[in-house]
Amino acid sequence: MSAHPEPAAHDGEPHRPDLAQRLNWLRAGILGANDGIVSVAAIVVGVAGVTSNSGAILTAGVAALVGGAISMALGEYVSVSSQSDSQKALIEKERRELEEQPEEELAELAAMYRAKGLSPETALNVAEELTAHDALSAHLSIEMNIDQDDVVSAWHAALASAIAFTLGAILPLLAILLPPESWRVPVTFVAVIVALGLTGWIGAYIGGGNRVRAATRVMVGGAVALAATFIIGNVLGASGIVS
Repeated sequence: MSAHPEPAAHDGEPHRPDLAQRLNWLRAGILGANDGIVSVAAIVVGVAGVTSNSGAILTAGVAALVGGAISMALGEYVSVSSQSDSQKALIEKERRELEEQPEEELAELAAMYRAKGLSPETALNVAEELTAHDALSAHLSIEMNIDQDDVVSAWHAALASAIAFTLGAILPLLAILLPPESWRVPVTFVAVIVALGLTGWIGAYIGGGNRVRAATRVMVGGAVALAATFIIGNVLGASGIVS
């Protein structure tokens, strides 16, 4: 039996090393869905303020869904690609330094642990043991907070963003098209506000923020967006500019 058994994880305390990234992905997905709900809802409600024609509303909604999903995916791909390229460049730079200057890198690692409060002797022992185990991972972790096996994927990010937006956008499309004509806008308002409240609450729960305040904030913002586009649609329709 080992003299130093591995400590067991406490109940209710997640210890997965990739937990933070998974939570960030989940939060990004919720925000993407939120964008899909608001943007598509605003467009279909605005069109419904001009015309009751289901074909026109469907065309506008599908165009907003497809365009928004592609835009979200492209934006996420460009952003994450830049981040991924930077991470890979830093990893390669650190790998090269370890090959060319191993003693200097060991001293640097020990100095970082001294700066964290360890005694010089303990810091050197820790640095030597970590270097013997996996020098690159040790340096990336303490110097840059990077895991070489956890570099973000631009394609995954783009796909996740597009899917989240699409799932969010489907709600207002169904809400505006399925009910009878006289109920379309009210049903859409209610469905969107409820959905936004839910996404705001979940996002705050994941991030540890105030859930009521977060839910209220997105609900009010969504209500303003829908009201504004519906009023604009009505004004344009009544003025004869759009028929």
